[in-house]
Amino acid sequence: MTSIPPVIQTLYDQDYYLWLRTTINQLRAGQFASIDLENLIEELESMGRCEKRTIKSLLIRLLEHLLKLKCWDMEREQNEGHWKGEIRTFRRQIKDELKDSPSLKPYILEIFDGCYQQARAEASDAYGGKLRSQLPIETFPIIPIGSLEQILDENWY
Repeated sequence: MTSIPPVIQTLYDQDYYLWLRTTINQLRAGQFASIDLENLIEELESMGRCEKRTIKSLLIRLLEHLLKLKCWDMEREQNEGHWKGEIRTFRRQIKDELKDSPSLKPYILEIFDGCYQQARAEASDAYGGKLRSQLPIETFPIIPIGSLEQILDENWY
């Protein structure tokens, strides 16, 4: 019978924050040979994916609220102030993300159409609720209501 070798737990697995502080200190001290390179690379890749997910989520939410403001006549009066506040917040957050990582601008252009379609679906679903049926997705234009530049412009709509 063959025995399975024990799994060696790294500092990364035992105490993430301590691993992070240790790695930072090793980098600052130039102790490159001591760095847990495999986990460092994994963390850096994960950070990039997180930035992309954040931009995508913010863009969908922004588009969803713009669609509600433009197309959702029935509840506009009672929700307009809230929707406008959300629109302002999402625009600012997207601009902050792009200021910190300008190289994400091509990515946001790449995902724009898909995010718009997802925002249509979410705006449609948001109308639902326990007592109401879903607002038909056809209520929201299939073609984006504005360009990315317009969508991000605080003076547009």
